[in-house]
Amino acid sequence: MIDLAPALALYVHWPYCARICPYCDFNVVRDRSQAEQEALAKAILADMEGQRVLTGPRRLTSIYLGGGTPSLMQPAWVAAIIAHVSALWTPDDDIEITLEANPTDAEAARFAAFAALGVSRLSLGVQSLDDAALRFLGRNHDAAQGRGAIDAGLAAFPRVSFDLIYALPGQTAAAWQAELTLAAALGAEHISPYQLTFEHGTALTRAAQRGTVLPPPNDLAADLFEVTQSVLTATGFDAYEVSNHARGAAARSRHNLAYWQGVDYVGVGPGAHGRLTLADGRIATQGRRRVADYITGVASTGLGFDSPERLDALAVAQERLLMGLRTDAGVPLAVLGPLNLTAQSPRLQDALTDGLIKLVDGRLIATKIGRLVLDRVTFALAASEVA
Repeated sequence: MIDLAPALALYVHWPYCARICPYCDFNVVRDRSQAEQEALAKAILADMEGQRVLTGPRRLTSIYLGGGTPSLMQPAWVAAIIAHVSALWTPDDDIEITLEANPTDAEAARFAAFAALGVSRLSLGVQSLDDAALRFLGRNHDAAQGRGAIDAGLAAFPRVSFDLIYALPGQTAAAWQAELTLAAALGAEHISPYQLTFEHGTALTRAAQRGTVLPPPNDLAADLFEVTQSVLTATGFDAYEVSNHARGAAARSRHNLAYWQGVDYVGVGPGAHGRLTLADGRIATQGRRRVADYITGVASTGLGFDSPERLDALAVAQERLLMGLRTDAGVPLAVLGPLNLTAQSPRLQDALTDGLIKLVDGRLIATKIGRLVLDRVTFALAASEVA
């Protein structure tokens, strides 16, 4: 009998967007010709074939179509990707297939077409339920369209998630509390609130450097994070990850959990990241970022990425710590051996004493206080020590 373990997830990056948002630092481009997009779809299929040679037979737990705006894809291309994936690997009977979309793509017929192809989870980039905030964020929809898209998604898909962005300039705790309370009542089982970040190279960061946009002070951002936790907890959502809240275990994103739990995942598409455990160790892959380079690279080498990065044991342990501490389940201490991190380590004892983490059944879990300063906690614990 063929051994299909370990499990595998698949991420497909579709980089095209109708508009580039000023805060976005993802690998995205303005919507282009159908000819280029069709060529990219074919290159993605070929990249999958090349990576199947690397992975061998695996059990496939999830497919995530992200971007960019994958809901701009022709449904026929989505159908081809799902069918090809299913032929290359062995999908679980209840495989989770997620599609990202913007509220402007919420035509009922389009959603119904994607659902008919097997897409079981819709992830909507709502970002705000306030019109002024949406204008500041450069979005091409208003709050009414956002709410309408959620309704349309709930009618078409078994699972719906939507993103919100907070800690905007001038935002108050009271305003954010009211917006979150409204969001929690819209019927979706999953909400992902993200703090606005000023990423290098974005239009938003350039505006901040000019002084035309002022980031909120750190203490207000912390207050808004606490409002997020209190409102969503009170309305039945579990903070199963720092920025992801779900009503019950079934509503949690299986694909994102694969990242946070160290499961292997194939990344296809321009700039897509992947993590694969092969016979000679774990590798990190990243697809060629430019669309044209990705397409020509796949044609010439059969793979969407150049030489992968070999991850040594220390790098693997650091990544497991970084990702695992973001979740409510934490990370097993047993997988952190290369960090020389044990229950008796001074680093760990300091974090325990300060109430930043807890050790439960052999797992390190960030506390409520620890989540407020999670970057600092992770950095302190990840610093390797000589045994």
